[in-house]
Amino acid sequence: MTRAVVIGAGFGGLGTARALRAQGVEVVVLERADAIGGVWRDNTYPDAACDVPSPLYSWSWAPNPEWPRRYSKQPEILHYLRRTAADEGLTDLVRTGQEVVGATLDESTGTWHITCADGSAYDADLVVSAVGQLSNPVIPPIPSTFAGPTFHSAQWRHDVDLTGRRVAVIGTGASAIQFVPGIVEAVAHLDVFQRSAPYVVPKPDQEYGPRYRRLLQRGLLDLERRGIFGLSEQLNAAFTGGTRRSRVLLRGLRLAWRAHLRRQVPNPALRRTLTPDAEIGCKRILFSNDWYPALARDHVAVHTSGISRIESDGVRTADGTLHPADVLIWGTGFAATSFLDGIEVRGSGGRTLADTWAQGARAHLGVMVPGFPNLFVVYGPNTNLGGSSIIAMMEAQAAWIAQVAARLGEGRLADVRPEAERRFDDETQSRLATSTWATCESWYRDDSVGRITTNWPGTVREYQRRTARVYWNDLAWRSARPETSPEGA
Repeated sequence: MTRAVVIGAGFGGLGTARALRAQGVEVVVLERADAIGGVWRDNTYPDAACDVPSPLYSWSWAPNPEWPRRYSKQPEILHYLRRTAADEGLTDLVRTGQEVVGATLDESTGTWHITCADGSAYDADLVVSAVGQLSNPVIPPIPSTFAGPTFHSAQWRHDVDLTGRRVAVIGTGASAIQFVPGIVEAVAHLDVFQRSAPYVVPKPDQEYGPRYRRLLQRGLLDLERRGIFGLSEQLNAAFTGGTRRSRVLLRGLRLAWRAHLRRQVPNPALRRTLTPDAEIGCKRILFSNDWYPALARDHVAVHTSGISRIESDGVRTADGTLHPADVLIWGTGFAATSFLDGIEVRGSGGRTLADTWAQGARAHLGVMVPGFPNLFVVYGPNTNLGGSSIIAMMEAQAAWIAQVAARLGEGRLADVRPEAERRFDDETQSRLATSTWATCESWYRDDSVGRITTNWPGTVREYQRRTARVYWNDLAWRSARPETSPEGA
């Protein structure tokens, strides 16, 4: 029986484990934390929620008519993930407390050797990395001697009482726009340090009452899912040119943002501070009904001067001002372009993945890298979305990987041909070069190499079509046994 190790027990890892198991593959899922859940286990900051409507942000094979609202919060999403995984028998495949630090291919046997930080080791015929793009928090290298509590939003300190405290928040991205309104009532004073203003549009949220839930159970859930998917596909298309309809949608969102800002922020000076200087969509469009009102509060200040250093009692900005603080919270996002960071991967000839990706991460379909046979990546390079649900992308990748796994046998290696990976990457980068994302700096880009390494330049439906079946000529097959001649697929 083919053996697989899947790294990561979030939506991507668990969904892939299910797809592999359906092909008769023996699966072990290694999770570095003490429980499953991925980002929805880790991000427990106040008011943490998904910015994709719940009917779409779920596995297609596990619809959930019990969502309490259109945009569900972290506890509800985590409960859905864990309940569904248990119902599917996926929880039994998981080994927690297993932080993978190395994966090495033994070409003589066609076996991958996986090592963990605690010394545990696993052997497998194939390896799937499902560690995600948003799993390792980033803290900028700002000189600091801060004496008070400090933490990243993804590592929230629930033991730190913010009541009556002076709090400094660095960052104004997708996490900050949720937790700032969540703490604003409790704090005595709040300083928010903004590098660039995001576009924040109204969030069409609503609670699902008993009557609406009954309608969801009777078919409305599928209708709502389809409607949200169609709208999000127009948004995805708009970021890369798209159709006239999609461009109209983007212009409509800009008008909605402008009206939202004017209605919720009466102070003209603050409105100017909160006006983005980039094209809409260049960075992720954010949804919130309480971000702007929170920043307009009398005890809240927004600063745009750069931070020179963090001192023991506060944040000193480039204009020389010291902003006193008792607690410092980083809302500075994740190392999205550092794929498989912390894991040393060695493939054919002992070459490391870090060396292969020295000029930026790339992979055929975002899934396979030449020279690393039987190694697959879920939510890999150029598979992120500017809009819509990433779960749909990960499901497509899982199904593609499962097709390849079904043809693997003991000692048989499947490697993507370099020319296939190169064609895909050339096309992807060409399309991205004229996209909205190419017009500003963001976490979508790896500026050290001048590439957009995270995002997919098309719609989810296009990606689903391109991964629906494996084009076997894109892969090279060989036996690990040196005495056996190479064989075709």
